[in-house]
Amino acid sequence: MTALALPNADLDWLRRRVHNFTEDRPGVYRMLSPGGQVIYVGKAKAVRTRLLSYFGARYPEDKAARILHAAADIQWRYVSSEFGAYLAELRDIKRYRPVFNLRMNRTRRAVLIKVSGGPAPKLLVGSRPGAGDVRHYGPFTSTERVRAGVKVLNDLLGLRDCALSMPVKFAEQGDLFRPQQRAACMRFDFGTCSGPCAGLVSESEYRTRMATAIDFLEGRRLTPLDHVVAEMQAASEARQFERAAWWRDRFDDLEWLLRASTQARNAIESLSFVYHDPGSHGDDRVYLIRRATVRAVAPAPTTPIEREAFRAVVAEHQIREPSDVPLPVSDMDEMLLLLRWFKTHPSAMRRTVPLSEWSAK
Repeated sequence: MTALALPNADLDWLRRRVHNFTEDRPGVYRMLSPGGQVIYVGKAKAVRTRLLSYFGARYPEDKAARILHAAADIQWRYVSSEFGAYLAELRDIKRYRPVFNLRMNRTRRAVLIKVSGGPAPKLLVGSRPGAGDVRHYGPFTSTERVRAGVKVLNDLLGLRDCALSMPVKFAEQGDLFRPQQRAACMRFDFGTCSGPCAGLVSESEYRTRMATAIDFLEGRRLTPLDHVVAEMQAASEARQFERAAWWRDRFDDLEWLLRASTQARNAIESLSFVYHDPGSHGDDRVYLIRRATVRAVAPAPTTPIEREAFRAVVAEHQIREPSDVPLPVSDMDEMLLLLRWFKTHPSAMRRTVPLSEWSAK
């Protein structure tokens, strides 16, 4: 027989505590280790029912039982609604980084285009923001198409796609008395990389290339697309039909990427309003949502003084946060949550009021 690990807590005592003191209200809960670290964060429309279900799970087959066996204590708090539970869970996970949430997190369906920091930034595709990212675009639902579009952009503009740890040396940093360094990969020889690893491009030239990519993703310039069209037409006029077809595929990749990035940007910009969220026990809340991120929350105003106070909050955020600044990388998880919530709960959109109308009330 296989010996099973003993739980870290007296499960009978813990179950009685949950049974006697929790309520079936929306909320979030935290599982704590013997040392007091948060090892798991969860949400529930009915906290009591959800927590009691852990005690009926089979160990070690069920994930819930494995989490419960590792925990020494459970904490919980109530929120006004299911939406509030989603938001509180996300923020607690971001704050505590619980080990079980990270290990058991489901594969994300959405991906981002990210711009790295550093002297020679690069475009890369990933499922979540990185610590060194300075911008991001998306979310996108087709990983393959995003990767294809980014590859075309990188090749056309000569942007590097090597590891972030690759040393960078620009042309102005070269030594006149040493032979020219060779690029680390064949992309320079193929004409698809400008060679920032070997001092083959100046820093200003490389940053101009990256700025062109950013302008394309933000819909300000179509230079890469114009270049592809010109090459496709030239090949067709020269009756090089195979090459023209190759460039047509590059056009399709870029055109899709431009359309998808525009749609993602419009979706995020459209989620700017005040959302009235009915509470499960009459504790309604209003959420100031700007660019798919919650900027402020308060009890739903019911008196003229309360409405005036929240109106001032709305006005402050409209002045302080212009819509043309890059989206904060740290907010992407919350943006994904809000995009998913309002897509799967269309009735929630009927409880929203545009920021301009709310301010004017």
